[in-house]
Amino acid sequence: MGIGTLAGIAIAAIAAIALLATNSDYGMFLPGLLEGTVLTLKIAVLGSLLAVAMGVLAALARLYGPAPLRWLATVYVEIFRGTSALVQLFWLFFVLPQFGLMMDALTVAILALGLNVGAYGSEVVRGAIQSVARGQWEATVALNMSPAQALRRIILPQAFVAMIPPWGNLFIELLKSTALVSLITLGDLTFKAQQMNQATLKTVPIFTLVLLIYLVMSLVITIFMRLLERRASRGLARGRAA
Repeated sequence: MGIGTLAGIAIAAIAAIALLATNSDYGMFLPGLLEGTVLTLKIAVLGSLLAVAMGVLAALARLYGPAPLRWLATVYVEIFRGTSALVQLFWLFFVLPQFGLMMDALTVAILALGLNVGAYGSEVVRGAIQSVARGQWEATVALNMSPAQALRRIILPQAFVAMIPPWGNLFIELLKSTALVSLITLGDLTFKAQQMNQATLKTVPIFTLVLLIYLVMSLVITIFMRLLERRASRGLARGRAA
């Protein structure tokens, strides 16, 4: 599906929200839901930044780090990939205080979701780096580049293009996982919807708006990642031509 089509769907979803807001049965809930949306976006953005950082660091450590770093990176990836994001969220919020380490709910949400998605992302980064043709490494040796220079100038720019689509999927998964943070008292979009539903029993208008809001956010992520992929591909093509 092209970027234009995705943008059209996003605009249609926004128009649907605006149209529904003119109906009193829907409009009365929109301000509160938008307030929750701001917190959802904050968690998603900060969690995504942490996920990318952890994914890249863990992948590089497993591929090129000394044995202790490789071991630590593997332990991190297997723990956060092999256990539920909900359990990780609860463990950081309810269990760590038993050991004297207390964090506010927002910090816990960003850490849990960022570390969880970062573990999956590390495999994306590792696979993308390993997919670069062996001849590229041999060329860097012929050019007398150090391993760090080879990674920065030759390998990572090529691997980056291959990483973008799976990272886009992971960002959307992280966005949807923010619904879990309502279970540790954060007033995100899902938490606001549940509160309103319990108070009014207006399930249809509330969760119709929630569905459309999540759809718009997911489409924005998809469009951004498609544009980034297109730009990175063009830059790589120009580099090869040069």
